[in-house]
Amino acid sequence: MSYPTLYNTVKNSRFLYGLLKPVANWYTNISGYRQLGMRYDDIIAEESTTVQTALERIPQNEYDQRILRIRNAYQISTRNEILPRDKWTKPEEDIRYLFPYVERVAFEEAEREAFEAAKIIRK
Repeated sequence: MSYPTLYNTVKNSRFLYGLLKPVANWYTNISGYRQLGMRYDDIIAEESTTVQTALERIPQNEYDQRILRIRNAYQISTRNEILPRDKWTKPEEDIRYLFPYVERVAFEEAEREAFEAAKIIRK
């Protein structure tokens, strides 16, 4: 049985979507990662083994671009600057490139854990 989620409720309601979308955009803008040229998935912490496994699975060019964005953001932030507005990450460029891999790895880990926890009953 599937329960309704807040995300699906807001997404399916034109009123709620219209009400909350500007708030979400405002919150994203004040978070500051786009002002440094980063994407949302660039700020995911790499300490988790799930994220580390997902990072091993993304294409090499995407991984290289991620490292370059993180290094550039680090250099910019150490100088207490932000990029010029035309170089900020635009909302249409801020795609979730890592999240599908993280979801898949988490599903595989849960599946493996359930398989290992299964009890074998011999007749």
